[in-house]
Amino acid sequence: MRRIYLTVVMMITLGQLGAQTNTKLITKTHQQAIELEPKLIEWRRYFHQHPELSNREVKTGARIAEQLKDLGLEVQYPFAKTGVVALLKGAKPGPVVALRADMDALPVTERNALPFASKAVDSFGNQQTGVMHACGHDGHMSILLAVAEVLSKNKSELRGIVKFIFQPAEEGVAPEEGMAGAELMVKEGVLENPKVDAIFGLHIQSLLPSGQLAYRSGGLMAAVDGVDIKVTGQGAHGATPWDSVDPVVISSQIIQGLQTIVSRQTELTKAGAVITIGSIHGGIRRNIIPETVLLQGTIRTFDDAMQQKVHEKIRLTAEKIAESAGAKANVDVQIMYPATINDAALTEKMVPSLIRAAGQENVVVTQPVTMAEDFSFYQRRVPGFFFFLGAYPADMKLTVKPTHHTADFMFDEKAMITGVKALLSLTLDYMEAYKK
Repeated sequence: MRRIYLTVVMMITLGQLGAQTNTKLITKTHQQAIELEPKLIEWRRYFHQHPELSNREVKTGARIAEQLKDLGLEVQYPFAKTGVVALLKGAKPGPVVALRADMDALPVTERNALPFASKAVDSFGNQQTGVMHACGHDGHMSILLAVAEVLSKNKSELRGIVKFIFQPAEEGVAPEEGMAGAELMVKEGVLENPKVDAIFGLHIQSLLPSGQLAYRSGGLMAAVDGVDIKVTGQGAHGATPWDSVDPVVISSQIIQGLQTIVSRQTELTKAGAVITIGSIHGGIRRNIIPETVLLQGTIRTFDDAMQQKVHEKIRLTAEKIAESAGAKANVDVQIMYPATINDAALTEKMVPSLIRAAGQENVVVTQPVTMAEDFSFYQRRVPGFFFFLGAYPADMKLTVKPTHHTADFMFDEKAMITGVKALLSLTLDYMEAYKK
């Protein structure tokens, strides 16, 4: 019943929006995008072979800026360290639409046998590592460049302004490097001059069917925070544990206690939550009980109230468990990205644009995911709509899943054209429906 109701709503909304939309222009731009596909793939392979880590996207940014200047756009580079911002001013009055792509790669050594696989290396955390676009950002940049080229060809028919945002450091930086990515771009005014009315973005999903567009109104992706818990006890010889206040045992009790925050203290019928301790550092020898143990983990929540409550519970649980054993726990929570929350009204109005780009059978409602995205910083300031572009490379008959952030990551390049069409439809439909 829910699926039937959603389909009816989509069809009604599509009809309402279609009456306002320049269908001829959208058809023309989609055809131009198809003609641009060889160049789209060429761009993606270049970026894949030349990845750069967060806030080090110097060559990437310079190349993008040059291509945008060649299209006649007004370009700011560098912006927020290594980012690029470009304006395309239409011939007719209308709203300001922002489109965003992220640019940074990851400290991952590629294991794929692709002919354009990355051979790049760099240092990360004082270690030498391979560098790889293991999350699809090479595709995001290429898709947005294609959108810029198509729209620039139709400048005389555009209602309003398109602001293209090529953002560095979506994957984040070390705390000592300070603010980065979308947060820094917003702070430096990327949504102003001219003021953005709405922002759209997409993310390639390598495990979804190729060409499928998946969206959700409201909370789509989780907030992400880091947590460090330092447990201080009393060291001793491993043979005489009664002389110690053992921080190793206490840390294990804290880890178990943290899981009850999710399973017994969080109202999971409203939204999910995750607390994961992924790193434990303590001791140097098997027969020495250390004085301290450091636990490091990640927290995922879907709304501000839940986020605050989980933080408070983590502090209380760790401190009281340690205190009960005669030790001390210092809890440091690092607030990172807020939840990615799609504006409900904007989402409802723009779903028909996705259908126009991919066909109704290829547009689906997805469940919330516990990964995070700093696109959320833009959504805190202006209405935003973020969605997933399926790109599972079924034709390759892979034996290992191309999971994001792994050495085996890859995606179907044929899916990118659907992403281009989707952003074109969203932009043109929004301009027509919300013209000033």
